[in-house]
Amino acid sequence: MALALVTGSNSGIGLATAIALARSGLTVAATMRNLDRGADIRKIADSENLPVHLFAVDVNDDASVRDGSDRVVAELGPIDALVNNAGVPGGGCAIEEGSLETFRAVMETNFFGALRCIKAVVADMRERRSGTIVNVTSVAGRMASAPMSDYAASKWALEALSECLAQEMRAFNVRVAIVEPGVIATPIFGKGGPRVENSVYPHARRISALFAAALSNPTPPTVVGDLIRDIVVGESWQLRYPAGPDAAPMMKHRASLTDEEVIKRAAESDEAFVARVEQEMGIRLKL
Repeated sequence: MALALVTGSNSGIGLATAIALARSGLTVAATMRNLDRGADIRKIADSENLPVHLFAVDVNDDASVRDGSDRVVAELGPIDALVNNAGVPGGGCAIEEGSLETFRAVMETNFFGALRCIKAVVADMRERRSGTIVNVTSVAGRMASAPMSDYAASKWALEALSECLAQEMRAFNVRVAIVEPGVIATPIFGKGGPRVENSVYPHARRISALFAAALSNPTPPTVVGDLIRDIVVGESWQLRYPAGPDAAPMMKHRASLTDEEVIKRAAESDEAFVARVEQEMGIRLKL
């Protein structure tokens, strides 16, 4: 039975992915920073008698990733698929108002965390000439929107890393895929930094209103988990996969605009922003 390691499996997309893979017949090493947060996935796995095994791994820590992957291999065998899902939201504020510590923390988890996990498995996959690596980025990894500079930067970096990795591993029969979710109803939306009071920048309240509108008709994380399952159990060499009903339309809309048009729109008044969103998307926002 093939073995998949999924990071950030205690909730959201990671949990949905781990369960989808286990239901499809894979053994799953479901990792998370704190095993005390694994009650939900334990409950599902136990009730369905699924081959899900929990491991404590902190993707921010070199030793934790190294020792954790070693434990997985020792207990369950070689890792056939890695799903890099663990991630954190950005601070949600303008670059001027965000701390360097926040930028570093976001990059540490979203980029270096994935890189650590890749380096823990890629040599063995290369030697066995078999394996799949799925990196979960975001539509924010393809289109940068204020005030998500720290989050977008980390996801753009992971996109670039993934594309290079795919080129390196093709000759060794190791598949690399990038999954780019749109707005998915996960706990990440409750984990962002507090809004800066009396900010001179309007973008945080605007994107918060857009997220609230999107989440009024939520897309569950199972949509992304099922897509990742299909990638892992399939044979496609496709690199990028928009995930969720809004992902591809958002990126298509961005591609229809010049960089200068996007920048100009970001400087419009709140009234003009609300009117444009209603005209283009049919959504009435409350700022």
